[in-house]
Amino acid sequence: MPRPSPPSDTRKPGAASPHPRNRHQGQYDFARLIAQAPELAKYMRTGVHGQPTLDFANPAAVRALNRALLQAHYGINDWDIPDGYLCPPVPGRADYLHALADLLASSHDGQRPEGPGLLGLDVGTGANLIYPLIGQAEYGWRFIGSDIDPVALDNARQLIQANPRLASEISLRLQPDPRAIFDGLIQPGERIDFTLCNPPFHASAEEARDASRRKWRNLRGSAAEILNFGGRHNELYCADGEAGFLARMAEQSVACREQVFWFSSLVSKAANLPSLTTQLTHLGACDVRTIAMAQGNKRSRFVAWTFLDKRQRRAWRKARWPAPEAPA
Repeated sequence: MPRPSPPSDTRKPGAASPHPRNRHQGQYDFARLIAQAPELAKYMRTGVHGQPTLDFANPAAVRALNRALLQAHYGINDWDIPDGYLCPPVPGRADYLHALADLLASSHDGQRPEGPGLLGLDVGTGANLIYPLIGQAEYGWRFIGSDIDPVALDNARQLIQANPRLASEISLRLQPDPRAIFDGLIQPGERIDFTLCNPPFHASAEEARDASRRKWRNLRGSAAEILNFGGRHNELYCADGEAGFLARMAEQSVACREQVFWFSSLVSKAANLPSLTTQLTHLGACDVRTIAMAQGNKRSRFVAWTFLDKRQRRAWRKARWPAPEAPA
Protein backbone atom coordinates (compact mmCIF):
# COMPACT_ATOMS: atom_id res chain seq x y z
CA MET A 1 0.00 0.00 0.00
CA PRO A 2 1.58 3.33 -1.03
CA ARG A 3 2.09 5.87 1.70
CA PRO A 4 -0.18 8.95 1.49
CA SER A 5 1.38 12.34 0.91
CA PRO A 6 1.39 14.60 3.99
CA PRO A 7 0.19 18.19 3.66
CA SER A 8 2.86 20.76 2.82
CA ASP A 9 4.53 22.95 5.46
CA THR A 10 2.54 26.16 5.95
CA ARG A 11 2.59 26.71 9.71
CA LYS A 12 3.54 30.17 10.93
CA PRO A 13 6.12 30.30 13.73
CA GLY A 14 4.47 30.15 17.14
CA ALA A 15 1.05 29.16 15.81
CA ALA A 16 -1.04 27.25 18.38
CA SER A 17 -2.13 24.65 15.90
CA PRO A 18 -1.16 21.13 14.86
CA HIS A 19 1.94 20.60 12.79
CA PRO A 20 1.19 21.48 9.14
CA ARG A 21 1.76 17.89 8.03
CA ASN A 22 -0.59 16.58 10.71
CA ARG A 23 -3.66 15.08 9.02
CA HIS A 24 -5.87 16.09 11.94
CA GLN A 25 -6.55 19.79 11.46
CA GLY A 26 -9.68 21.45 12.83
CA GLN A 27 -12.82 19.44 13.55
CA TYR A 28 -13.14 15.71 12.92
CA ASP A 29 -14.84 14.83 9.64
CA PHE A 30 -17.32 12.43 11.22
CA ALA A 31 -19.11 11.70 7.94
CA ARG A 32 -15.87 10.44 6.40
CA LEU A 33 -14.92 8.52 9.54
CA ILE A 34 -18.29 6.78 9.77
CA ALA A 35 -18.04 5.85 6.09
CA GLN A 36 -14.72 4.14 6.89
CA ALA A 37 -15.81 2.69 10.25
CA PRO A 38 -19.64 2.38 10.46
CA GLU A 39 -19.51 1.24 14.11
CA LEU A 40 -18.66 4.84 15.04
CA ALA A 41 -22.22 5.90 14.19
CA LYS A 42 -23.67 4.35 17.35
CA TYR A 43 -21.57 6.69 19.50
CA MET A 44 -22.63 9.90 17.77
CA ARG A 45 -24.63 12.57 19.61
CA THR A 46 -26.02 16.02 18.88
CA GLY A 47 -23.85 18.80 20.27
CA VAL A 48 -25.02 21.91 22.14
CA HIS A 49 -25.19 23.86 18.87
CA GLY A 50 -26.93 21.11 16.97
CA GLN A 51 -23.80 19.77 15.31
CA PRO A 52 -22.97 16.04 15.18
CA THR A 53 -20.40 15.06 17.77
CA LEU A 54 -19.09 12.00 19.54
CA ASP A 55 -20.06 10.78 23.00
CA PHE A 56 -16.58 11.50 24.33
CA ALA A 57 -17.64 10.55 27.86
CA ASN A 58 -17.77 6.92 26.72
CA PRO A 59 -14.32 5.25 26.61
CA ALA A 60 -15.62 2.79 23.99
CA ALA A 61 -16.47 5.75 21.77
CA VAL A 62 -12.93 7.15 22.09
CA ARG A 63 -11.48 3.76 21.15
CA ALA A 64 -13.83 3.58 18.15
CA LEU A 65 -12.74 7.08 17.12
CA ASN A 66 -9.07 6.06 17.21
CA ARG A 67 -9.86 2.94 15.21
CA ALA A 68 -11.63 5.04 12.58
CA LEU A 69 -8.86 7.68 12.46
CA LEU A 70 -6.13 5.08 12.04
CA GLN A 71 -8.06 3.28 9.33
CA ALA A 72 -9.14 6.38 7.41
CA HIS A 73 -5.84 8.29 7.54
CA TYR A 74 -3.14 5.63 7.88
CA GLY A 75 -4.60 2.43 6.45
CA ILE A 76 -4.42 0.56 9.77
CA ASN A 77 -6.97 -2.23 10.09
CA ASP A 78 -8.63 -3.60 13.25
CA TRP A 79 -6.89 -1.35 15.77
CA ASP A 80 -7.94 -2.01 19.36
CA ILE A 81 -6.56 -2.19 22.91
CA PRO A 82 -7.50 -4.20 26.01
CA ASP A 83 -9.78 -2.57 28.57
CA GLY A 84 -7.95 -0.22 30.91
CA TYR A 85 -4.96 0.43 28.66
CA LEU A 86 -3.94 3.87 27.45
CA CYS A 87 -5.99 5.07 24.49
CA PRO A 88 -3.81 7.85 23.04
CA PRO A 89 -5.13 10.98 21.31
CA VAL A 90 -4.02 10.40 17.74
CA PRO A 91 -3.54 14.06 16.67
CA GLY A 92 -1.10 14.80 19.48
CA ARG A 93 0.89 11.63 18.88
CA ALA A 94 1.15 12.48 15.19
CA ASP A 95 2.51 15.93 16.06
CA TYR A 96 5.45 14.40 17.95
CA LEU A 97 6.38 12.29 14.93
CA HIS A 98 6.16 15.19 12.48
CA ALA A 99 8.26 17.41 14.74
CA LEU A 100 10.76 14.58 15.09
CA ALA A 101 10.93 14.31 11.30
CA ASP A 102 11.77 18.03 11.18
CA LEU A 103 14.51 17.46 13.76
CA LEU A 104 16.01 14.75 11.54
CA ALA A 105 15.77 17.13 8.56
CA SER A 106 17.72 19.77 10.50
CA SER A 107 20.60 17.28 10.58
CA HIS A 108 20.20 16.40 6.88
CA ASP A 109 20.51 19.62 4.90
CA GLY A 110 16.86 20.44 5.54
CA GLN A 111 15.47 17.32 3.87
CA ARG A 112 13.51 14.76 5.86
CA PRO A 113 15.13 11.30 5.67
CA GLU A 114 12.44 8.76 4.91
CA GLY A 115 12.22 5.06 4.18
CA PRO A 116 13.16 1.77 5.83
CA GLY A 117 16.82 2.73 6.16
CA LEU A 118 15.89 4.63 9.32
CA LEU A 119 15.19 2.75 12.54
CA GLY A 120 13.38 4.25 15.53
CA LEU A 121 13.00 2.94 19.08
CA ASP A 122 9.67 3.61 20.81
CA VAL A 123 10.32 3.30 24.56
CA GLY A 124 7.11 2.12 26.25
CA THR A 125 5.18 1.48 23.05
CA GLY A 126 2.19 0.17 25.02
CA ALA A 127 -0.70 -1.92 23.80
CA ASN A 128 -1.66 0.84 21.34
CA LEU A 129 1.60 0.83 19.28
CA ILE A 130 0.61 4.30 18.14
CA TYR A 131 4.00 5.84 17.30
CA PRO A 132 5.27 2.96 15.13
CA LEU A 133 1.91 2.73 13.32
CA ILE A 134 1.80 6.42 12.40
CA GLY A 135 5.54 6.84 11.86
CA GLN A 136 5.72 3.90 9.49
CA ALA A 137 2.65 5.09 7.54
CA GLU A 138 3.87 8.68 7.20
CA TYR A 139 7.61 8.26 6.68
CA GLY A 140 8.25 4.59 5.92
CA TRP A 141 10.55 4.27 8.96
CA ARG A 142 11.13 0.94 10.67
CA PHE A 143 10.53 0.68 14.42
CA ILE A 144 11.37 -1.29 17.51
CA GLY A 145 8.58 -1.08 20.09
CA SER A 146 9.69 -1.87 23.66
CA ASP A 147 7.70 -2.28 26.85
CA ILE A 148 7.91 -3.83 30.33
CA ASP A 149 4.36 -5.21 30.03
CA PRO A 150 4.00 -8.57 28.22
CA VAL A 151 0.23 -8.11 27.86
CA ALA A 152 0.75 -4.78 26.10
CA LEU A 153 3.25 -6.36 23.72
CA ASP A 154 0.88 -9.25 23.04
CA ASN A 155 -1.76 -6.76 21.89
CA ALA A 156 0.81 -4.84 19.84
CA ARG A 157 1.74 -8.13 18.20
CA GLN A 158 -1.91 -8.72 17.30
CA LEU A 159 -2.06 -5.28 15.66
CA ILE A 160 0.93 -6.18 13.50
CA GLN A 161 -0.64 -9.52 12.59
CA ALA A 162 -3.83 -7.70 11.53
CA ASN A 163 -1.70 -5.58 9.19
CA PRO A 164 0.73 -8.07 7.60
CA ARG A 165 2.65 -5.44 5.65
CA LEU A 166 4.01 -4.21 9.01
CA ALA A 167 5.60 -7.53 9.96
CA SER A 168 8.95 -6.55 8.44
CA GLU A 169 8.70 -2.91 9.56
CA ILE A 170 7.92 -3.16 13.30
CA SER A 171 9.55 -5.50 15.81
CA LEU A 172 8.75 -5.82 19.52
CA ARG A 173 11.05 -6.28 22.50
CA LEU A 174 10.26 -6.95 26.14
CA GLN A 175 12.27 -4.97 28.68
CA PRO A 176 12.43 -7.37 31.66
CA ASP A 177 13.88 -4.81 34.08
CA PRO A 178 11.30 -2.11 34.96
CA ARG A 179 14.07 0.25 36.12
CA ALA A 180 15.97 -0.09 32.85
CA ILE A 181 15.20 1.96 29.75
CA PHE A 182 17.98 1.32 27.23
CA ASP A 183 20.09 -1.09 29.27
CA GLY A 184 19.76 -4.60 27.85
CA LEU A 185 17.46 -3.42 25.06
CA ILE A 186 19.70 -1.94 22.37
CA GLN A 187 21.84 -4.77 21.02
CA PRO A 188 25.64 -4.56 20.55
CA GLY A 189 26.48 -3.00 17.21
CA GLU A 190 22.88 -1.91 16.59
CA ARG A 191 22.27 1.58 15.22
CA ILE A 192 19.12 3.54 16.15
CA ASP A 193 18.40 6.77 14.27
CA PHE A 194 16.01 8.15 16.87
CA THR A 195 14.23 7.22 20.07
CA LEU A 196 10.91 8.56 21.31
CA CYS A 197 8.99 8.12 24.52
CA ASN A 198 5.81 9.17 26.31
CA PRO A 199 7.00 8.77 29.92
CA PRO A 200 4.78 8.20 32.97
CA PHE A 201 3.71 11.61 34.23
CA HIS A 202 3.08 10.92 37.92
CA ALA A 203 4.83 9.53 41.00
CA SER A 204 1.89 7.58 42.45
CA ALA A 205 -1.64 6.35 41.77
CA GLU A 206 -3.05 9.05 44.05
CA GLU A 207 -1.20 11.78 42.19
CA ALA A 208 -2.61 10.44 38.91
CA ARG A 209 -6.14 10.43 40.38
CA ASP A 210 -5.72 13.98 41.70
CA ALA A 211 -4.62 15.16 38.27
CA SER A 212 -7.71 13.57 36.71
CA ARG A 213 -9.97 15.23 39.26
CA ARG A 214 -8.40 18.63 38.59
CA LYS A 215 -8.88 18.18 34.86
CA TRP A 216 -12.51 17.27 35.43
CA ARG A 217 -13.13 20.39 37.53
CA ASN A 218 -11.32 22.68 35.10
CA LEU A 219 -12.49 21.17 31.83
CA ARG A 220 -15.85 19.64 32.63
CA GLY A 221 -18.12 19.47 29.61
CA SER A 222 -16.58 20.20 26.23
CA ALA A 223 -13.12 18.86 27.06
CA ALA A 224 -14.08 16.07 29.46
CA GLU A 225 -13.03 13.50 26.88
CA ILE A 226 -9.37 13.85 27.84
CA LEU A 227 -10.20 11.87 30.99
CA ASN A 228 -11.28 8.87 29.00
CA PHE A 229 -7.99 7.77 27.50
CA GLY A 230 -7.41 5.36 30.40
CA GLY A 231 -4.01 3.97 31.25
CA ARG A 232 -2.40 1.20 33.28
CA HIS A 233 -0.28 2.02 36.31
CA ASN A 234 3.02 1.68 34.42
CA GLU A 235 1.68 4.01 31.71
CA LEU A 236 0.61 6.74 34.15
CA TYR A 237 3.07 6.71 37.05
CA CYS A 238 6.35 5.38 38.39
CA ALA A 239 7.94 5.66 41.83
CA ASP A 240 10.16 8.63 40.98
CA GLY A 241 7.68 10.41 38.70
CA GLU A 242 8.41 12.00 35.34
CA ALA A 243 11.49 13.85 36.58
CA GLY A 244 13.06 10.67 37.90
CA PHE A 245 12.19 8.70 34.78
CA LEU A 246 13.76 11.35 32.55
CA ALA A 247 16.87 11.48 34.74
CA ARG A 248 17.27 7.70 34.42
CA MET A 249 16.74 7.91 30.67
CA ALA A 250 19.43 10.59 30.35
CA GLU A 251 21.85 8.62 32.54
CA GLN A 252 21.32 5.37 30.65
CA SER A 253 21.63 7.06 27.26
CA VAL A 254 25.35 7.59 27.91
CA ALA A 255 26.05 3.86 27.65
CA CYS A 256 24.64 3.72 24.11
CA ARG A 257 25.67 7.23 23.07
CA GLU A 258 27.46 6.03 19.91
CA GLN A 259 24.55 3.79 18.85
CA VAL A 260 21.80 6.43 18.73
CA PHE A 261 21.73 9.58 16.58
CA TRP A 262 18.92 11.46 18.39
CA PHE A 263 17.42 10.52 21.75
CA SER A 264 14.10 12.16 22.58
CA SER A 265 11.24 12.15 25.06
CA LEU A 266 8.08 14.07 25.72
CA VAL A 267 8.26 16.24 28.85
CA SER A 268 4.80 16.84 30.30
CA LYS A 269 5.84 19.27 33.04
CA ALA A 270 7.78 22.32 31.91
CA ALA A 271 9.26 22.55 35.41
CA ASN A 272 11.25 19.39 34.65
CA LEU A 273 13.08 20.96 31.70
CA PRO A 274 15.88 22.89 33.48
CA SER A 275 17.17 19.93 35.49
CA LEU A 276 17.02 17.61 32.49
CA THR A 277 18.87 19.95 30.14
CA THR A 278 21.49 20.67 32.82
CA GLN A 279 21.98 16.95 33.44
CA LEU A 280 22.36 16.22 29.73
CA THR A 281 24.98 18.95 29.39
CA HIS A 282 26.93 17.53 32.33
CA LEU A 283 26.72 14.06 30.80
CA GLY A 284 28.43 15.35 27.67
CA ALA A 285 25.58 15.74 25.17
CA CYS A 286 26.82 17.71 22.15
CA ASP A 287 23.41 19.13 21.29
CA VAL A 288 20.27 19.46 23.46
CA ARG A 289 17.06 20.89 22.01
CA THR A 290 13.58 21.57 23.36
CA ILE A 291 10.94 21.33 20.61
CA ALA A 292 7.63 23.05 21.39
CA MET A 293 4.30 21.75 20.11
CA ALA A 294 0.78 23.14 20.42
CA GLN A 295 -2.78 22.17 19.62
CA GLY A 296 -5.36 24.78 20.56
CA ASN A 297 -4.93 25.57 24.25
CA LYS A 298 -2.73 22.55 24.90
CA ARG A 299 1.02 23.13 24.99
CA SER A 300 3.52 20.31 24.97
CA ARG A 301 7.15 19.74 24.14
CA PHE A 302 9.84 17.13 23.74
CA VAL A 303 13.53 17.24 24.52
CA ALA A 304 16.04 15.76 22.08
CA TRP A 305 19.76 15.20 22.58
CA THR A 306 22.73 13.62 20.87
CA PHE A 307 26.25 12.71 21.94
CA LEU A 308 27.52 12.67 18.35
CA ASP A 309 29.66 15.58 17.21
CA LYS A 310 29.25 17.11 13.76
CA ARG A 311 31.83 14.83 12.16
CA GLN A 312 30.17 11.73 13.58
CA ARG A 313 26.75 12.94 12.46
CA ARG A 314 27.97 13.47 8.91
CA ALA A 315 29.43 9.96 8.81
CA TRP A 316 26.19 8.52 10.22
CA ARG A 317 24.04 10.29 7.63
CA LYS A 318 26.28 9.21 4.77
CA ALA A 319 26.16 5.58 5.87
CA ARG A 320 22.45 5.25 6.71
CA TRP A 321 20.26 8.05 5.33
CA PRO A 322 19.20 8.68 1.72
CA ALA A 323 21.39 11.34 0.13
CA PRO A 324 19.69 14.78 0.02
CA GLU A 325 18.61 15.85 -3.41
CA ALA A 326 20.70 18.58 -4.99
CA PRO A 327 18.83 21.92 -5.35
CA ALA A 328 17.32 22.51 -8.77
